[in-house]
Amino acid sequence: MKIAIPKEIKPQEGRVALMPEQIKALAEAGHEVFLQSGAGGLTGVTDAEYEAAGAKIVSDAAAAYAAGELIVKVKEILPPEFDLLEKRHVLLTNIHSANDRRQLDHLLSVGLIAIAAEDTHQFGSPNCPLAGEVGAFEGVRLSLAPHGGTGRHFMAHFGAPASKAVVLGLGHVGRGALRTLLSLGIEVVGLDINAGARKQASLDWHDKRFTAAPISDLDLYLGEADMIFNCVMWPKHRDDHLIARADLKKLKPSAVIVDISCDEAGAIETSHPTSWQDPVYVEDGIRHFCVDNIPGAVPVASSAGYGAALLPHVLSIAEHGALEACRRDPWLARGLTCAGGTLTYEEAARIQKRDHVPTKDYLARK
Repeated sequence: MKIAIPKEIKPQEGRVALMPEQIKALAEAGHEVFLQSGAGGLTGVTDAEYEAAGAKIVSDAAAAYAAGELIVKVKEILPPEFDLLEKRHVLLTNIHSANDRRQLDHLLSVGLIAIAAEDTHQFGSPNCPLAGEVGAFEGVRLSLAPHGGTGRHFMAHFGAPASKAVVLGLGHVGRGALRTLLSLGIEVVGLDINAGARKQASLDWHDKRFTAAPISDLDLYLGEADMIFNCVMWPKHRDDHLIARADLKKLKPSAVIVDISCDEAGAIETSHPTSWQDPVYVEDGIRHFCVDNIPGAVPVASSAGYGAALLPHVLSIAEHGALEACRRDPWLARGLTCAGGTLTYEEAARIQKRDHVPTKDYLARK
């Protein structure tokens, strides 16, 4: 199969879908890989290194899309890329279609097969811990006085207490945030609905300034927090929130909310996506940091993890075709978003009030 890797065009997105190690594996399996020149630039990997691994370098995005049958990316398809898609293409990337009707409309109109990579990770996305770690770092930065924060140090000194953080959700993202925060000496309360997750976090960080609590206790900790980190992926059909707009008045005026999961009006009612170019906005006097591609800031590590996670799926699609690969792997099938103009992704259908054919039914009849 001919596999194409375009350069990402989302602002401040430094990742590349596949690294030379994965290119070599694909080439050894007999597949052709076409890489847009400069696609690996922010990872420090040169075109020459990709060529040595077996890739063919093409000059621009148009050439990459024209050469490829399977298009492998990191981020969603943006409007400048719309006209490059063809019905013959299979698209494997992070689509997040439920909240992006314009993109989904185009994928359906083109009639290609699209698979949302974010739903295909059996053990969680490898970029989730990185998002938590970098997001926590940004929260610490924003807690400093020059950025409008409370001015507390992240360590206790001279009798002055360390800064305090609240982490919502103790999954992969939340545990990444804990690694950063607790290593700095910050006092952290981690909240989760799952008692097992709370118990494990308490065991892992028993020697740190860490308290685990049920999510129902959130109100007890909001008023003292210098930083609040949301690491919960909120179901998009829900219209309630962990922190509603009315709750902002409970916070210190100098507190900051870092919404790492960044679902628009999700767990945090007042959240909406921002970019690295303009990452912070103010709602009801409270600063919000809601960059929706946090791992793009550490492309060396995040590209390595993403490429390794995607390689088995890419190999399977290249060997068996996209639909047969989905039949063989239920985790890949979870990401099937649309095919031949038919929507199969239940969440997008529910949120956007569209008709759809359930994935298992679509695959069974094809």
